Amino acid sequence: MLNFIRAYIKSMRLYYAFVTGIAGWIGMAFYEYIAKSSFQTVEIVPVTEKKALVLVVLFLSWGINQIINDYLGLKEDRVNAPHRPMVNGQLNPQKALILTGILLISSLLTTYIYLEPIALFPAIIGILLNIVYEYAKAHGIFGNIVFGLMISTCTAYGFLAAGPTNSPYFTDSRVSVLILVAVMNGLMTFYTYFKDYEGDKAAGKRTIIVRLGVDKSRYLAAISALLPAGIFLLLYMNNFIEARVNNMFLILAGLTFFLELWTGYLYFKNPQGERTYYSLVANFRACICGQATLIALFNTELAMLLFLVSYMFVGFLFDLHTDPKS
Repeated sequence: MLNFIRAYIKSMRLYYAFVTGIAGWIGMAFYEYIAKSSFQTVEIVPVTEKKALVLVVLFLSWGINQIINDYLGLKEDRVNAPHRPMVNGQLNPQKALILTGILLISSLLTTYIYLEPIALFPAIIGILLNIVYEYAKAHGIFGNIVFGLMISTCTAYGFLAAGPTNSPYFTDSRVSVLILVAVMNGLMTFYTYFKDYEGDKAAGKRTIIVRLGVDKSRYLAAISALLPAGIFLLLYMNNFIEARVNNMFLILAGLTFFLELWTGYLYFKNPQGERTYYSLVANFRACICGQATLIALFNTELAMLLFLVSYMFVGFLFDLHTDPKS
């Protein structure tokens, strides 16, 4: 049993937990911002216990869903990651799926009973998109779009689970935040495809990198680093985002922009080889710190704290998984 739990936790790849956790925290911070800034609203500031429960669900959601992803991707993982527990036999697939099912049902019941039932919609959509993603990645950029949308459901979940809210659920600002989260995460997963090139190609997964080839994709990697900043400026300058930028946002945005450019450079310089795997740290940091930066629109102190904590712990947790084949 202990070996099973250890293998299950390893398969969760907890350095990814900040992806879903911070994405959902954006939604919760946005909700709290509305509750504090408007007197004619049903939104109320959630109590600490409720926020903690929402965050537990969000931070664990990546790892729990990762088991499904590993099961569906066994074919390419036999080439890309032969040391993963489900591939090398350390983790029994059937038992892992049963535990995952129990944890998913528990999360949904917790949402329905203790949080807000409306939040079940993005939660269920996110689970379904995780399944769709494994097949979508075989169709070029469609896989990146699905992945981005999947993570954006965490933002929607964080917002809706935080407390009561009235329709319309989707305003220009809320949709704009979802778009930015989707773009950052779609770009993040694009970079991860470089390390999976050989396995995806062998398994017939025609990702955008398999379609274009490594040489062309490395140039796309460099240019794409500008995408999140460009999309934000487009939305902000056209007043789709109601919250105004502040000094903390500008500082964190500048640091994030550097991380994004650095990530693009790393994959341009090392699109294949051992360095490709270790470039994942910069990639994850750029994405997660970018998400923390968005929180500065609603809560500057929280954004600074999450930016620093995310940067530190993503590197720390990644160092516990230094095997490129796992």
